[in-house]
Amino acid sequence: MNSILYIIISLVILFLLSFLQEKKVFKFRAEQEISSDLDSVFDFFSKPENLSKITPPKMGFHILTPTPIEMKAGAIIDYTVKIFGVPQRWRTMITSYEWEKMFVDEQMKGPYSLWHHKHIFIKTSNGVKIIDEVTYVLPLQFMQSLVNKLIIAPQIEEIFSYRKKIIDTKFNNETK
Repeated sequence: MNSILYIIISLVILFLLSFLQEKKVFKFRAEQEISSDLDSVFDFFSKPENLSKITPPKMGFHILTPTPIEMKAGAIIDYTVKIFGVPQRWRTMITSYEWEKMFVDEQMKGPYSLWHHKHIFIKTSNGVKIIDEVTYVLPLQFMQSLVNKLIIAPQIEEIFSYRKKIIDTKFNNETK
């Protein structure tokens, strides 16, 4: 009994001390080249309604903002997404938007302390290179590196892996 109490007290102390730590910033980057034209690719990505097509079904992605949504700097998009099976509200703002080049969505309200997702589109000789750069901070510092390594980073990898397959199928099959 004493050893269980000792473990619980130790975990509570570690948890409380974690608030003195700096929040760790994590980064994720994905690249994909597809055989399509820049206009078609950017048009697809600039319609938030298409997010549900490239998000794994188990995430229960659902846009709450009335559609169609005009994609531009300052646009705010509300949606729900399941995290560990529990629907969570998420609000993002498009903070930067350059037609056929890039756009950035940043979380205003949601499960992260920070979520900054930059979408980059580059015309290549073979089609279009899509680059996703995600910077995020977890809400609690307690064991953040371990939680990221074991739970969050694999989930983000899974989401972008799914996205890559859907995009590859959609655009590489359209051009054939």
